[in-house]
Amino acid sequence: MATRPSTIGFDADDTLWQNEQFYRLTEARFTGLLADYAEPGTVSDRLLAAERRNLAKYGFGIKGFTLSMIETAIEVTEARVPSSVIAEILAAGRAMHDHPVEPLPHARATLETLAGRYRIVLITKGDLFDQERKLAQSGLGALFDAVEIVSDKTRASYERVFAQHGDGAARAVMVGNSLKSDVRPALEAGGWGVHVPHDLTWALEHDTVPQDQPRFHRIAHLGELVPLVEAL
Repeated sequence: MATRPSTIGFDADDTLWQNEQFYRLTEARFTGLLADYAEPGTVSDRLLAAERRNLAKYGFGIKGFTLSMIETAIEVTEARVPSSVIAEILAAGRAMHDHPVEPLPHARATLETLAGRYRIVLITKGDLFDQERKLAQSGLGALFDAVEIVSDKTRASYERVFAQHGDGAARAVMVGNSLKSDVRPALEAGGWGVHVPHDLTWALEHDTVPQDQPRFHRIAHLGELVPLVEAL
């Protein structure tokens, strides 16, 4: 049937492999470095505010996160942050880049099952170099028909990607852990949005559950995706 999905888009971070947990661990390390200047909760709040301000300048990813940590350290210490702390922050950012990629349960099996039946597209946002690194280390790259690394995920970006790599958004399914980035704009573009919740989700990716949306679905894990897609 012409209305059935022909293309499936997958988010990467915290959908196919672990990501947010490394940011949380680094943030804990960061708040510890500034323990003499402010309470951990205060430091975390200031860091989130810096990240929010800096998204338009640095985009998503480790580089922007590291720069936001440095900016926060300068603010919290009233420009008295020791150079040794700046060095520790930079080392923490490098450690995030060096951390092995850990595919999530069911990721490979699900992609292998769907590949060949549908066009499979990886749609991720963030730093180009870092996202390419993670895809290469994941060992999943060969399962995708196309890879799109975008600066942000919007209705327009989904319309463009699914028109270029499929039969348009109306016949596309977008799968991801973020209601804000993966689900809502895909629904706005006319596609299906499948939410796969992760235990950890960045505060700036939180959003409300879409209401009265027949093309919205939620599954507990990727192992439930194949029967859902086959039933659409």
